[in-house]
Amino acid sequence: MDLSVLIPTYQRPQKLAACLRALANQTIDPSRFEVLVGIDGPDAATESAAREAWGACRARLVVETCPRAGYNAVRNAMLAKGSGRFLVSLNDDVVPCPTFLHTHASEQFAAAARVGPAIISGYSPWRRWETPTLFDRLVAETSMIFFYDQMTEGNAARRDPWHDWGFRHCYGLNFSAPLDLVRQVGGFVAFPLAYGYDDIEISHRLRQHHNAPVLFRPEAIAEHDHRYAAPEVLSREFKLGHSAWHFAGRDPVFCEAVFRRDIRSEKELRYSREYLQRERFAAGMVREMYLKLDAMPAGAVGSSHSADIVRMLYLHHLPLKRWMWRAGLIAAAEGRAQDAIDLPVTAV
Repeated sequence: MDLSVLIPTYQRPQKLAACLRALANQTIDPSRFEVLVGIDGPDAATESAAREAWGACRARLVVETCPRAGYNAVRNAMLAKGSGRFLVSLNDDVVPCPTFLHTHASEQFAAAARVGPAIISGYSPWRRWETPTLFDRLVAETSMIFFYDQMTEGNAARRDPWHDWGFRHCYGLNFSAPLDLVRQVGGFVAFPLAYGYDDIEISHRLRQHHNAPVLFRPEAIAEHDHRYAAPEVLSREFKLGHSAWHFAGRDPVFCEAVFRRDIRSEKELRYSREYLQRERFAAGMVREMYLKLDAMPAGAVGSSHSADIVRMLYLHHLPLKRWMWRAGLIAAAEGRAQDAIDLPVTAV
């Protein structure tokens, strides 16, 4: 068998069903792949939706309820059951195109013949919404969440299919890698119910131990059906800062590669605390304007310079993003929970 598709999920039956219906209608021969769905805790509605969506597809489907521990613990549980040569990692809220699995399989075999073990990073563009907001444009057109805007621009690296994009360009919602090597390096890091860095961290380990490049294949399309709202992205940044603390404790080499400094050092923590105090009013003012982007129509910047204006809005939010990340880092350092989110305030 060529491919083992791993999907962690929890309480999103409709999104998982859409993903599985797309996988059940792939152009690749059903004997060449299997789909392993791990449910992160008891969730009868999701299990029922998964089996119904699979219909009469002849490919192997495994749906298993795991102890509630977070999506990476689920990934590891299903990784142990995979029998394919390559792992395909998906989120439950993506909808693969009909040739998606064929592309991952063929590109993995081509990479194996030319460069050896490789990570194939597919393309997961955001769903186009019926009434898009200005914030939707920021998510879709900038590096607010992923770096696809950089990877799809018409530069020399984009035109070279064998360009190694580096470990930061591997995203858990759409990538493939040799399954046995993922097992050899220890699977996914699974902090209880934590969020973030797991995909680029395993990409970093695969690079360290097996010299695996990250190759971008925009033809491996799995549309991302997730509409971020502005408050959710702020929460995401806080959680990333929180997770960064734990990853730095587990693997300082990885975190040095990501952040180019020791984020657990007393110097860094002192700077972060000073930053949070010093910039809380400025970050609060940015937040006040930033949250309004959810209510502005995408056409609010409709002009020949709209792409530049969207880019400027993205750059304008970066101090707020850094504030939220450092707040999460400090919360983790002080033993506070990942959902104990701090927010900057505006001056009165």
